[in-house]
Amino acid sequence: MTAPVYDFRSDNVGGAAPELLEALVTANAGTASPYGDDDHTRAMNARFTAAFERPVTALPVSSGTGSNAVALAALANPYGSIYCHESAHINVYECGAPEFYTGAKLVALPGRDYKLHADELDAALSLAGRGNPTRVQPFALNVTQPTDYGTLYRPAEIAALCEIAHAHGLKVHMDGARFANAIAALGCSPADLTWRCGVDALSFGATKNGAMNAEAVVVFDPALAASIPFRMKRGGLVLSKARYVSAQLDRYLADDRWIERARRANEHAARLAAGLGALPGVTIVAPVEINMIFARLPDAAVAALDAGPLRYYKLGREVRFVCRHDQEPEGIAALVDTVRAALGSPAPGRVPLRPG
Repeated sequence: MTAPVYDFRSDNVGGAAPELLEALVTANAGTASPYGDDDHTRAMNARFTAAFERPVTALPVSSGTGSNAVALAALANPYGSIYCHESAHINVYECGAPEFYTGAKLVALPGRDYKLHADELDAALSLAGRGNPTRVQPFALNVTQPTDYGTLYRPAEIAALCEIAHAHGLKVHMDGARFANAIAALGCSPADLTWRCGVDALSFGATKNGAMNAEAVVVFDPALAASIPFRMKRGGLVLSKARYVSAQLDRYLADDRWIERARRANEHAARLAAGLGALPGVTIVAPVEINMIFARLPDAAVAALDAGPLRYYKLGREVRFVCRHDQEPEGIAALVDTVRAALGSPAPGRVPLRPG
């Protein structure tokens, strides 16, 4: 019998949620107009409007990078700049796609807890050279919620960033690849984390939370939304059979199962972090607020994990564990037990033997 493999590399290594697979089967019946001119896409837009408590424009896309790039292209000009945190996904993990699609320069700022802070943003924008033709001009702000280190912006923090950005003439884009995990952790409504704070456009992620290659660009300003279909076509992002993505997103938002899945993933991570954090020599390097854990482990523990049926990512001296909504509880126990054994730490409730 093949030993089970427990995968903590990311939340997109898991399967699709059953109800979303059912939505795909339903969408597969009969014919439908292509390129988003179909009833499923119209229903998806109505569902997003209800979920965000105001009229929005939602456009289906198949990847988070594409969603980020085309949304930012609507906010920034080729001679412009996009401000973001230095650890932001658009700055580290998108291979220059935002610059390619927009022509704009990314300006990466530091910030404690892997977040941008309003006073620091204000200071940076005050030195940006607004109106100087020798300088790129600030056009957009990117806020990654949650951050790529799993930390969360509270609504008041987002509102403060949006206030500063708008005061300096910038539009605000939110990268919400794990938006559901933020909603589940903070107990906020989608509106409370976006347009009520001043966010102008959102990259809404669902793939990491049970969908099959289903994301959306959600735009709160109709004037900004008008150019996005053209930018999507120019960039090769228009889906011929859009109904298969739209049907999933329509079903995704139809009830609270998307939030329940994200909550389970967050809870799995909290249990894993508690188990690892109790072991000697293990350092949790970022607050565990969603389903992601970043840690430093002794070399012996890393070697033991590599030798076992466990999959995870190494980031220099740090390791990353990401829990899925369908994470196996026995996998969490196996990971903690492997590290514990490598460090020679006794199991909970056991008294170590002393030499007689």
